[in-house]
Amino acid sequence: MDRKLDGASTGPRWLQDERVAQVVADALHYGERQLGLYQLRAWVLMLNHVQILIHPEARLSRITKAIKNHSARLANAILGRTGQPFWQDESYDHGVRTHEEFARIVRYIERNPVAAGLVSRGEDWRWSSAFGRSE
Repeated sequence: MDRKLDGASTGPRWLQDERVAQVVADALHYGERQLGLYQLRAWVLMLNHVQILIHPEARLSRITKAIKNHSARLANAILGRTGQPFWQDESYDHGVRTHEEFARIVRYIERNPVAAGLVSRGEDWRWSSAFGRSE
């Protein structure tokens, strides 16, 4: 399923609209910087899903609700879909147990746009924590 999502072959591709992508990126940073809900370690916006690696400072349900509710309202307004679902109900979470696993997950997240054929280098994908970083 990860590969299907990463290739953007399933689901709505609303995040390809840069206005919508900006809303979601802003929500991720707001949850970290203003709300203090987590420390954002790595992130990527693909065309049809989002992946984040965080160190939570609040319950995951609160984090998910804060990101999804705020971004859905603004994204739907941009798309002319007010009052309709934007995000799927479910999310996938996984506890990271070792430094090696942490590093592997960061690489996976930041290389997703490369694996999907969107860019040749992860640093070139604007909607990622890797953006602009030199190798």
